[in-house]
Amino acid sequence: MNTLYRNLPLSRSDGSQETLVNATLLAGRVGLGLLFAVSGFGKITGFAGTAGYMASKGMPFAEVLLVGAIAVELIGGLMLIAGFKARWAALAIAAFLVPTTLIFHSPVGPEAQAQMTQFLKNLSILGGMLYVAVFGAGAWSADRR
Repeated sequence: MNTLYRNLPLSRSDGSQETLVNATLLAGRVGLGLLFAVSGFGKITGFAGTAGYMASKGMPFAEVLLVGAIAVELIGGLMLIAGFKARWAALAIAAFLVPTTLIFHSPVGPEAQAQMTQFLKNLSILGGMLYVAVFGAGAWSADRR
């Protein structure tokens, strides 16, 4: 039994625990990946509006930066779902989340109250990305094939 599984509650030696862990890792990875893949696709379909919003937040070259954001979200999200180079995808998304969170969801200023939930949500997602970056995609992934 893998040492990662040994200290989990309800440890079992019949293999069912490993299956449960792999299914849970897959579900978590797919959930995180879907969030970003759908968001990236939404930025494509609403390109002009998203670029305008970015410009209103003081972002120079909003269209160019938006293309980069779409690439990180869409490609990174799909990589997470597949478990292909998942550690790198998670690190790229984590690096993307830090400035995005600080610029667009700052918990200070006139919109502080409205943005606090978004800020905390992004911190939680960042934590999930760090888990994937450290522990990898799991056995049920393209990385393990």
